[in-house]
Amino acid sequence: MASGARPRAGYLGPEGTFSEEALLASSTPGTVEPVPLASIYEVVMQLRAGELEWAIVPIENSLDGSISVTLDLLAEEADELEIVAEALLTVRHSLIASEPVELSEIDTVLSHPQVPGQCERFLRGALAHARILPAASTAEAVRTVTSQTRRGHAALGTLLAAQIYGGTVIREGVQDSEDNETRFVWLAPAHHDAPPPLNAGVAGGWKTSLVFWGPGAERPGWLVRCLDEFARRDINLTKIESRPRRRRLGSYMFFADLSGNAREQPVTEAIAGLRALCEEVRVLGSYLSAREPGGGAAGAPGAP
Repeated sequence: MASGARPRAGYLGPEGTFSEEALLASSTPGTVEPVPLASIYEVVMQLRAGELEWAIVPIENSLDGSISVTLDLLAEEADELEIVAEALLTVRHSLIASEPVELSEIDTVLSHPQVPGQCERFLRGALAHARILPAASTAEAVRTVTSQTRRGHAALGTLLAAQIYGGTVIREGVQDSEDNETRFVWLAPAHHDAPPPLNAGVAGGWKTSLVFWGPGAERPGWLVRCLDEFARRDINLTKIESRPRRRRLGSYMFFADLSGNAREQPVTEAIAGLRALCEEVRVLGSYLSAREPGGGAAGAPGAP
C-alpha cells in the first residue's frame, strides 16, 4: 500500500449492493478505499493474495439462512484468513425497472440468488406470473435491467442501486419481513496487525466462530459429546449448523458460534477438548460482535 493511501477493503460489487452499504455503514467514514469485485469468491481470493487489506462478506440472513458460499470458502479456501469483526445491516428490497411499468407487465425479475427467498410472498403473489433469473449481485441485476431497458424486466435491489444506475422504483420494501437483517463479517489475513476501522458503537461482546469435522460424525452421540465440551463449561453456543463437506454423501462439517474469546481459559479448554474428538477444528476468528438495533450485542448472553 502506497504511503498515505487508504487501505483497500473488498466487497461484492458493483456499486450499490448491500455489501457496499454494510461496508460504509460499519466503517469510519473515509478510512478505507472500497473495492467492488465480481463475486464473494473473488473478494476472498484477492484478500488471500494480498491485494486487499480487509474484506467484508455476507454470512447469514435472518429470513433465508446462511450464505453457503461464504461458509464453504471460510472452511476450505481461506485458512490463512480470519474473521475480525461483524456488522448487521437491515435489508430492504425494492422492485426496480428501467421505466414506470405495471406489475402485470413484468415477466422477468433478476436478482442475487439469495434474494427471492426473502421476498417469497411478494413474488408468489403480485409477480406469480414472472420468471426469476439469477444475477451476480443485486446491484448487477439493477444495472442489467436499466441498461437493457426491456419493458417487461425488473430487478430486486437497493434504492442506492436505483439512484446510481438510473432505475425507476416500482415498489419499495417487498421483503417478507421488516425485521430482515443480514450479518456480514470483516475478514483479514490471520494475525493482522491493525483492527478494521469500525464505527464507534458497532462492536458488542466477544464472539468466536469455529468449524469442525471428524469421522466420529457417523457414530451415535458424537455431536452431543462435541457440544458437551462447551455446555459443561457454561459456554453459550449462539449458532450451530451443518454443511456437506463435498466429499462423499453423508460427510458433514459443523459451524458454531459461541460467546467468548478463544484466548479465555474456558473457551481454550473447550476447543482443546473438541480437538480430541475431531479430525479438524479451525477457529475462524474471535471478534467483537455487532450490536443489534437498540444497543444489544448480537450473540451476547441474554441478548434477544
